[in-house]
Amino acid sequence: MAHIHFIGGEKGGVGKSLMSRVLAQYMIDREIPFIGFDTDRSHGALMRFYSGYASPVLVDNIEALDGIIEAAAEQPERRVLVDLAAQTHDPLVKWMDDAGVLNLADEMGMTIHYWHVMDSGKDSVDLLKKLLDRFGTGMKYVLVRNQIRGNDFSVLEQSGEQARAMQLGARVVTVKKLGDSVINKIDAGSSSFWKAKNPQDPTGGGLGLMDRQRVKAWLRDVYREIDDVGV
Repeated sequence: MAHIHFIGGEKGGVGKSLMSRVLAQYMIDREIPFIGFDTDRSHGALMRFYSGYASPVLVDNIEALDGIIEAAAEQPERRVLVDLAAQTHDPLVKWMDDAGVLNLADEMGMTIHYWHVMDSGKDSVDLLKKLLDRFGTGMKYVLVRNQIRGNDFSVLEQSGEQARAMQLGARVVTVKKLGDSVINKIDAGSSSFWKAKNPQDPTGGGLGLMDRQRVKAWLRDVYREIDDVGV
């Protein structure tokens, strides 16, 4: 069965690209074959950090988006990872509607997952509501509570949208806080997480022994959450 994983959240700065990078590294470390698609025109994270696995795709180009489904159909054992840039919800919905993507996926036995990356603000909750209103049971949802962007998710919990999503079968993943200085060093060195956690790689973003240990411990925690969800 083919699996397509969209990593979105619509709002800029919530950590979509970070989660895409984590999922890419997770699949590498777990030896799960995958191909990535990056929709960010200006500074796509998959293209920057995992260029050997990713290709650019423009959300306003129908043929390019069609390539996502075709890639899943050609090699169903290979996961498809799509890093969605901010403000891509509407063109994505239009493509899905016009092409009947969800119906086709159902006919072909494909599973479409949507990883909704959230900070602790109300905007993320409103965007979750919009997502659930639009797609209902058509996709499998993963709510990513990104503590790097805040750890008080009471707005989400009190809104009823998390409970609603879970009634639709959604799973919840918590990404714990990782120090800004560590992330900044990794980003400044354009380092994959593999480079960041392995001392034998001299291009690992200038991380010292303890920073590398922090990365390994953080990835271990996130991987445990992903293991519970399954990819």
